[in-house]
Amino acid sequence: MVTSGRQTPPVPGGEILERAAELALDRKAEGVVGLDLRGISSATDYFLLATGNSDVHVRAIADHIVDELKKQGVRPRHVEGAGSGRWVLIDYVDIVVHVLHPEAREFYQLEQLWGDAPRREF
Repeated sequence: MVTSGRQTPPVPGGEILERAAELALDRKAEGVVGLDLRGISSATDYFLLATGNSDVHVRAIADHIVDELKKQGVRPRHVEGAGSGRWVLIDYVDIVVHVLHPEAREFYQLEQLWGDAPRREF
């Protein structure tokens, strides 16, 4: 990873998961859950799921995670859905953060889809 023109060591996915969970809770996210997908999916190592109670709340949680992790030199590869506020996906490669509106979380049921993954509630 390159930050400010200098090489920095990559941050392990588990550490990003922990920090992203803390940051989501800083903004009063509900239902913050980590799913360990190692050995289950080749796409990523972890999912972090968090719920905001409105579109504005979803965006505020996602923005806070992105902004604070950038200060630590951790930048997302891709952010999707930030304009709508229904479901913001933040892809850090080893961890994918999903910040969802309650209706979207209920509809997509990611926890059930990945029900065989070890989970941790924050």
